[in-house]
Amino acid sequence: MIFTETKLRGSYQIDLELRTDERGYFARSFCQQEFITHGLKPAIAQSNVSFNKKKGTLRGMHFQISPKAEAKLVRCTRGAIYDVIIDLRPESTTYCSWVSVELTANNHRMLYVPEGFAHGFQTLEDDSEVFYQMFEFYSLEHARGVRWDDPEFRIVWPLPNPVMSGKDRTYPLYIRATQ
Repeated sequence: MIFTETKLRGSYQIDLELRTDERGYFARSFCQQEFITHGLKPAIAQSNVSFNKKKGTLRGMHFQISPKAEAKLVRCTRGAIYDVIIDLRPESTTYCSWVSVELTANNHRMLYVPEGFAHGFQTLEDDSEVFYQMFEFYSLEHARGVRWDDPEFRIVWPLPNPVMSGKDRTYPLYIRATQ
């Protein structure tokens, strides 16, 4: 695996190192030792799959608060997504900044989302599937979200008029923590 830290400290774009031959390829998509070496959470608590019928579907921006803050490893296994994370750690030099990474079934790329980040994505193709490895168990009591179109972040989404759940569409605007 090839780990490339994004401009948001602690978040990584992870590319698979494909070993190819006449049969196809083999690649490691998770290794506890490599995660530990990069200072990342090494223990997966659960795995989730999101299937999205329509191009333009937007899910997010989701996170969990302490003591159930969660890290995620996200990969698109079918289709393509525009994956976005926001740094919500008030002590961070990149607080309230965001990055995006295009994850596709063809590029095999993953995104490691650390604790303290909001996460969401917009599908770029019909019938896109997203696979999440979660490093904390889901907790309804600790689940939160911020608006996908919050002017605090000014996220540039690739497609207009997203298909969204009512819940995701009506998350509150983010109130910046005072330091």
